[in-house]
Amino acid sequence: MPALAPSSRFESERLAGEGFVLRTWRRSDLESLLHHADDAQVVRGLSSRFPHPYTRRDGERFLAGEVVDLDDPVFAIEIDGQACGGIAARPGDDGRGQSAELGYWLGRSLWGRGLMTRVVALYAPWVMQRLALFRLQATVLDFNAASARVLLKNGFIEEGVARCALVKEGEPHDLRVFARTRRSLCDAP
Repeated sequence: MPALAPSSRFESERLAGEGFVLRTWRRSDLESLLHHADDAQVVRGLSSRFPHPYTRRDGERFLAGEVVDLDDPVFAIEIDGQACGGIAARPGDDGRGQSAELGYWLGRSLWGRGLMTRVVALYAPWVMQRLALFRLQATVLDFNAASARVLLKNGFIEEGVARCALVKEGEPHDLRVFARTRRSLCDAP
């Protein structure tokens, strides 16, 4: 297995929610990651950085920081001691440094319980404050109504649609664009 990436600047962060904990990923999460990530139903709503089938090598590369920058706030969703999903914000650069792209996923066995709504409710205000963000944006594939509901329940506003923005399994899909903003860093997120 490749060595883990250098420790994240968020390594000491631990956010406790109702029935879950958000914390940085660990090498010991590999088996749980493989169990929950290798599911075509989970992957169908995610970007191409999240492959299917999700192999041991894919999990090792992710945990080594080769897929996403683990120095960003990239957290595992831990339930009963196991990493069952993930949530992350990828900060913009240059003139977009006060904005970030939100992404999340959850193992299918945990769907339909309101868990991701609670995860986003804890993570979004925390990451906006921690990174001094004016804008937190998320895109949702046109067919993923459940993910859109999670965002709407958490104060995100649907701003529009990026038409034919993503090709998934050879088919073009629209991306619905959602954002949560604040005008001042003194405002509540």
